[in-house]
This record gives sequence, C-alpha cells and structure tokens, in this order.
Amino acid sequence: LGAEAPRPSRAEAVAALRPRYRADLDQGTERFFEPRRTDCPWCGSTRLKRRLRTKDRFQNKPGRFRLDTCRDCRLVFQNPRLNGDGLEFYYRDFYDGLGEEGMGNVFSGRQKMYRRRAEALKPSADAPAKWLDVGTGHGHFPEVARTVFPDTVFDGLDFTEGVELAEREGRIDHGIRGSFPELAGERLAGAYDVVSMFHYLEHSTDPRAELRAAHRALGPGGHVLIEVPDPECWFARLFGRFWLPWLQPQHLYFLPVAGLRKELEALGFTVVLEQHRESSDTVDLLGAVWLGANA
Repeated sequence: LGAEAPRPSRAEAVAALRPRYRADLDQGTERFFEPRRTDCPWCGSTRLKRRLRTKDRFQNKPGRFRLDTCRDCRLVFQNPRLNGDGLEFYYRDFYDGLGEEGMGNVFSGRQKMYRRRAEALKPSADAPAKWLDVGTGHGHFPEVARTVFPDTVFDGLDFTEGVELAEREGRIDHGIRGSFPELAGERLAGAYDVVSMFHYLEHSTDPRAELRAAHRALGPGGHVLIEVPDPECWFARLFGRFWLPWLQPQHLYFLPVAGLRKELEALGFTVVLEQHRESSDTVDLLGAVWLGANA
C-alpha cells in the first residue's frame, strides 16, 4: 500500500477554494436573500422593529444582515432571510471543509456542558433505549451522553457531512443525513424515546416543522430536549451586536420561550422542566471580547 497523501496546508486549501468564491461574489450578494417580510413569520403581526444590523463577524464573508423583533410575540428573526443559495454560501467551510478541524476542536472541548444536558433527562425519564440527536454536527454530545446512559443507542441527524464523520469515529451508532421534517414522517416515525435539539432550531428555516417532526419521531411517553439562545437574556442586552449567539448570518430565528412553550403544548407535549442558564457562563463574555477585538 502506498503512503497516505499529505493534507494540503491551509494556504493551499484557501487558494483552491478562491476561484469558486470569486465566481459566487461576481454575481453579487443580493441574490442570496429572500424578499423582506413586513409581517412576523411566527404570529403574523406587522408590528416589527429593528433589533440589530451586523455583518459576518466569524468568516468575514461580505454582506449585511438585519434582525427584526416582533413587538407582539417577541420573536427575533433575520429579515430579509437567506435563501437556499445564501445558506449554502455562508455555511460553506464553517463546520466542514476548511473549518472542520477548528470547529471540531471547539465542540470537543465542552464535555461538562454535554454531560449536564444528558443528566437533565434523569429526573423525568428512565434510561432511554434509543435517542436521536438532531443537528448533531460531529457527534460530540452523543459521545459524552453515552457516559450517562451507556446502554442507549445514539443516532445523529444533520444536513452536513459531519454526521458521516461522527459515525465513522464511533461517536454515534447511526448517522442520518438529510431534512428532519422530511425523514420523520416515515423512516423515523415513532422510533425514539428521546429527541434532542441543542442549538438547532435557530438554524432552521421552519422551526414549527422541526417541532412537529420531533413529535412524530417519538414513541409514546417520549421526551424532547431543546436548547436555544435567549435574545431577552441579560448578556444579549449587555453586549448588543457583540453577543456571540447572534451568529449572523447562520441563525435565522430566536424563539421566545413563551412562544416555544405554547407551540409544544399545542402539539401535545407537557413541559416538565424549563431551565434558564445563569449569567455565569464565561462563553458569552469571552465571545464578546473576541468579537469586539476583531470588529
């Protein structure tokens, strides 16, 4: 067998990617957006106000992005929203490709947080037989959750090729690549005891469809675990445009807690636990310092 070919350096990888990015940008960034909305996509109210205008502070790709707040239901949403081509362009080389190694290092270093997430289920349920982690990325949460529930089968679902890497590395039992709402209707219907969505709904183009998919994928007595950034939290108000979880342009929706709870109850869920992280997590503070220094 021949020796494995050496991986290209970062400079070589960037040079190889440059022609495609140039071709995309030659057509302008306006084509990456849907028409601007005059009503709230969650409740239909026309009482909108601007919350934030910002740029891509993470990859420094060109474009300007706006977040609006609905005065009635408190939803914060990207307006105008990225379309399919825009999502592909701004996600490219962030989690996979050029950004795969860096993001893998970030997510792999948060074992304590992943363990807390898994342990949050213990007061409400017995050890689950099957658990689906939606938006699993490289599968770092299921890898740690196994230490809490060693007999549970952990599957992971994601749009990106990271889910395939997670299966190859043994962090999940089965990797499923595709759209959760599309797959939940048949292939995944009633197959799981737990569905988790940790920092996933804010990326979705249709959060309501994702919640319906979770309901379909769960068997009787199943549990859904959801974690989302809260734009009404103290750090969001303090740091303004330098609040790390704005993550523009990837985060499309910031769901108000009351609206999320109401939607879950309408689907037939009973909310058994609601937690709000105290403002002692250093991630937001360190992120704000980093974003401010690189403004």
